[in-house]
Amino acid sequence: MPDIRAMQEETSGKGELQINVTSTLDSRPIAEARISISYTGVPEQTLEQVTTDSSGQSEVLTLDAPPEAWSLDPNNERQPYSEYTLDISAPGFEPVSIAGTEILANVKAIQNVRMRPSDTGGEEEEVFVIPAHTLYGEYPPKIAEDEIKSANESGEIVLSRVVVPEYIVVHDGSPRDTTATNYYVKYKDYIKNVASSEIYATWPADTIRANVLAIMSFTLNRVYTEWYRNRGYDFTITSSTAFDHKWIPERNFYDTISVIVDELFAAYLSRPNVRQPILTQYCDGRRVTCPNWMTQWGSKELGDRGYSPIEILRYFYGDDMYINSAEEISGIPASWPGYTLEEGSSGAKVRQMQEQLNVIAEAYPALPKITADGIYGPVTANAVKEFQSVFGLPATGKVDYPTWYKISEIYVGVSRIAELT
Repeated sequence: MPDIRAMQEETSGKGELQINVTSTLDSRPIAEARISISYTGVPEQTLEQVTTDSSGQSEVLTLDAPPEAWSLDPNNERQPYSEYTLDISAPGFEPVSIAGTEILANVKAIQNVRMRPSDTGGEEEEVFVIPAHTLYGEYPPKIAEDEIKSANESGEIVLSRVVVPEYIVVHDGSPRDTTATNYYVKYKDYIKNVASSEIYATWPADTIRANVLAIMSFTLNRVYTEWYRNRGYDFTITSSTAFDHKWIPERNFYDTISVIVDELFAAYLSRPNVRQPILTQYCDGRRVTCPNWMTQWGSKELGDRGYSPIEILRYFYGDDMYINSAEEISGIPASWPGYTLEEGSSGAKVRQMQEQLNVIAEAYPALPKITADGIYGPVTANAVKEFQSVFGLPATGKVDYPTWYKISEIYVGVSRIAELT
């Protein structure tokens, strides 16, 4: 049995954790779900017990974590995060156990849990085990590919323009592993999961931005070229680090990464006169070297020195790398108006946003309903602020780019709930 005292001596830092629980059937929040939290190494000793509110959320918990410095030092050999096991139960749902939720010092971990309704009232527990972070564990290095795919190499390119998909299909294994499961994953959730698996959320914000841009560009290259489907597979991308990125079912992500993905999710990397997103490959730069690719620890060092995201990317990929924006975002009712909506704004876009918030409030009773009159007054600003608080955005009360698309995303999900019921 692990030595609890020794474990506590190595956890002089503090991190935060919030758990969000929803139903797999209709995405509605599950209130009064019971959550028990323990060290992964000592699952029989409960540290915390909490229940979810009407939005399916736990309170924000403060948990022990190793010193932040451990995740900032490329020469550190010690595990820079704590691991916790969560056991979740709710009446009418099958219980869920997640072992290995990773807590880093001085950032908030967000653990989304989706529970399956139980028709029989049985207790068949769904178990997920989160493996080691890629910068700490041992994973196969990326097999090098050309960063730009020719039409002859990739087969028929299905898409004529760059589109951010609503969902991608992730094959949880190497391409030829026919036993691996395919998961339908929201695009933004996929990027948050991968970034949380491949870099540390304690790193400088512009380092995180550079890495998120590289992950998104690589992913959109797979989407644009239909790389795997042109080879007879029925998925978009794999979870194998030898071929793509590390994606882990039900792993937690972090607030510092989530905010940046919401800010940048329609972006990708381009070279002049090349239509497709660039397949931006990278390695850790410590255990694996990769000339002409970005290294994760190298990007962290440049972020420490004050480099901007594009300066970091050009340092590794060359001066002809540019940040581009997708021509289309799938699965949304209307695009962002191009300016922030705030108190004093008015018009059709305000009314549309108000109507969407009212539909969302049907599924999330903690959110207030408002009059959809097209006038952005204090009541609307308060409703927006409440929405932002529930869905992990800065609570400004203003509808900026990330908030507009988060409202659209949740509205579409809730609208589909209405269609199902």
